[in-house]
Amino acid sequence: MTLKTVMLTLMEMTPTPTPTGIDTGGLANFLRAFFAPLFLVVVSVVALFFLFTREITRFVQFLILAVAIGVIFYVPNIIEVTAKAIAGALGIR
Repeated sequence: MTLKTVMLTLMEMTPTPTPTGIDTGGLANFLRAFFAPLFLVVVSVVALFFLFTREITRFVQFLILAVAIGVIFYVPNIIEVTAKAIAGALGIR
C-alpha cells in the first residue's frame, strides 16, 4: 500500500461532524406564508378606507409604499441582490 492509498482510506473512514447550529432553511418560507395573507388584508382595508374617503393622493402614495414593501419581503433574494448591487456600485466587493 502506498501512503496515498492509506490516507484516502483514513479519510473515507473518518466521519464528518454533524452541524451544531439551528436549521433555519424553511424559516423564511414559513414567515412569508404566514404573513402574506395578513399583509394583503391590511393593505386592502387601508386602501378601501382611502378610496371611500376620496383621498386619492394618499391612496396612490399608500399603494406605491405597499408594492415596495411587498417586493422587498416577498421576492426571493431581493435584499441580497440589492446589497450586492449597491456594494458593486460603490466599488466594495
